[in-house]
Amino acid sequence: MTTSTGRIYLLRHGETEWSRSGKHTGRTDVELTERGRDRAVATGALLPRLRGTTDPPALVIASPRIRARVTAELAGLHVDRIDDRLAEWDYGDYEGITTPEIRETVPGWTVWTHPTPGGETAEQVTARADAMLAEAEKHLEQGDVVLVGHGQFSRVLMARWIGLTAAGGQYIAMDPAAWTVLGFEREAHQLAATNVTPALAGG
Repeated sequence: MTTSTGRIYLLRHGETEWSRSGKHTGRTDVELTERGRDRAVATGALLPRLRGTTDPPALVIASPRIRARVTAELAGLHVDRIDDRLAEWDYGDYEGITTPEIRETVPGWTVWTHPTPGGETAEQVTARADAMLAEAEKHLEQGDVVLVGHGQFSRVLMARWIGLTAAGGQYIAMDPAAWTVLGFEREAHQLAATNVTPALAGG
């Protein structure tokens, strides 16, 4: 287990029309709203404060979705690699519809507790998250790693980092254009900061 001082920084993409309305957005490429673009710029200014340095991270990896790639660019990050493993949970037949709409036919449905027809299972999402975290952790001896992605999948990354199942992500918030920091308490994995936004940080 690493004992490096490097940490993993998760950045969720900025607001889109679909995220604002609660539509499940997995595979669909949706552009940022103007507010989303503004917040992406503002959240980029938080990273040196969170890291305590203006030096570039050792590695920046982004989801292939345009909302993530544009957020990274607006936040001032140089993306070293695009990785499909950082894509959002595949919602299958529920793509583009909201939880209240799904619950009209499946009472009590959540992505955390119920199947997603035509999409990914929790086990498949867990496997992606574990592989992504294992790779990121290998680079921490060189410095900090930034992963730019999505809301639900970032919450799975957080849950898996601290040893919870994927469903543990439902208890952790991740707003658009927010940061979460995955760090260490000695050798133990720790959520060092969660859901840090420009508003919360006074930016």
